[in-house]
Amino acid sequence: MALLTSAGIVVKLVLMLLLFFSVVSWAIILFKLFQVHRANSASVRFMDFFWKSKRFDAIASQIDRFTSSPLTVLFNEGYGELKKVVDSDGKSEGSALSTDLGGIENVSRALRRATNSEITRLEKYLTFLATTGSTSPFIGLFGTVWGIMTAFEGIGKTGSASLAVVAPGIAEALIATAIGLVAAIPAVMAYNHFQHKIRVLVKEMDSFSTEFLNIVQRNISGK
Repeated sequence: MALLTSAGIVVKLVLMLLLFFSVVSWAIILFKLFQVHRANSASVRFMDFFWKSKRFDAIASQIDRFTSSPLTVLFNEGYGELKKVVDSDGKSEGSALSTDLGGIENVSRALRRATNSEITRLEKYLTFLATTGSTSPFIGLFGTVWGIMTAFEGIGKTGSASLAVVAPGIAEALIATAIGLVAAIPAVMAYNHFQHKIRVLVKEMDSFSTEFLNIVQRNISGK
């Protein structure tokens, strides 16, 4: 604390900026841990319920039990589009969801839109973690370089290069690099962790979309 309070104004500004990055990064990390954990847990429970249910309308009536799962968004969008197509083509001859009428393609597009929307939601704020991880060490290095310049300027003014004169200034300068690393390392680790978890969720959403369309096609074809 004595080194921090005795630091120059530029180094103090650098440290304040790094502190801001660190605090916000940890807030995002805690939020994302909670969000991703809930999404994974709810997705497991939803898929178990989905395969045990026999009808889409029965699933839709219980969908509020799994609101944290991104798969429920896909189901709502797909089922909603399915009902629109059935309602609009119900009086036409033949299958209401014939691929010739574009029904299946409409449902597929709805599922893709929902998937993209959920990916965007899950990846929200991760850019800040990436920015913190890539820039904080350089911001800290800037503070260190500035502090060392100030220390050498002091040496020039005093005309002494003894350890007692040099060490405090160098130690003060190196704090900026240390704080930069303290801010960057957790951000990088968390970013990589969440990217992996989100990739798993994306694969689950892609698989669910495929299964949803397969079920619709099998029912329409009577198989």
